[in-house]
Amino acid sequence: MRMIDLHCDTILRLMEDKERLSLVENEFQVDIKKLKHGNSLAQFFALYVDLNEKKDPMETCLEMLDKFYMELSKNQETIALARNYEELWANDKTGKISAFLTIEEGGVLKGELYHLRNLYRLGVRLITLTWNYPNEIGYPNALEDCKNKGLTKFGEELVAEMNELGMIIDVSHLSDQGFYDVARLSSKPFVASHSNARSVMNHTRNLTDDMIRRLANRGGVMGINFEKLFLGNDPISRVSNMIRHIQHIKNVGGIETISIGTDFDGISPGWEIPHMGELSKLVEGLESHGFHQDEIEKICYKNTLRVIKEVLK
Repeated sequence: MRMIDLHCDTILRLMEDKERLSLVENEFQVDIKKLKHGNSLAQFFALYVDLNEKKDPMETCLEMLDKFYMELSKNQETIALARNYEELWANDKTGKISAFLTIEEGGVLKGELYHLRNLYRLGVRLITLTWNYPNEIGYPNALEDCKNKGLTKFGEELVAEMNELGMIIDVSHLSDQGFYDVARLSSKPFVASHSNARSVMNHTRNLTDDMIRRLANRGGVMGINFEKLFLGNDPISRVSNMIRHIQHIKNVGGIETISIGTDFDGISPGWEIPHMGELSKLVEGLESHGFHQDEIEKICYKNTLRVIKEVLK
């Protein structure tokens, strides 16, 4: 089964010792050897920036971007940048895994559209609008008093510009009202790259049933997050809980709304699926719960592939 994962924080982990740690093989949850073993078609790599750090967020972002490109250069026989649907398949034809570049924290842009355009030129194709702090775009779902606060004027301009450029808008971490603003304003499908169903596990990082329906109606997808706190109350991240969320989302929004967004290298310890090389455990779980082959293919890669084709330029 081919795989596309919408979110991992592996580049952040590599920055812990950027001279020593490598993408080809490491002690983390995502590396090239694990991606190969998991039959990965494409991996979305996030450049995560913490706005609480003293360093300028754009400088942090560019330093991580340099590490990303250095790793691609070292491993160009096995992995390559993809910026759109055509490049993904061109990479696949030559036996290469596609690496999509994303940013997790729209505050990196510092309220300037020219930063967005320059990052697009550097290969960024998805932006998670907020993390856990307010920024120039909008507000996070991590803060209770921000739940009903929507996009700022700049946030509304950003949605239009991302649509025009051909970039995927990611609403994971965004406030509830911010979600509805994106649903109202975006002319293209958008995603919740690593979020689950709030009706199954009542966590602010998950989407309500109404949100799932809105996302589905706009042709978007939500990536099942492997973080145990977003899945259930078990001490580890269990496949059975992932399937509970998948079944619920299928019933509410349809099978076309479900994708994979592991959040690997950004989630707390305790996993039934320990790394990217063992995603077959989820496939086996889906099969044992009566999911058909075509449904599993949609979840594992085809739904995300459709969004890539419809949005990216």
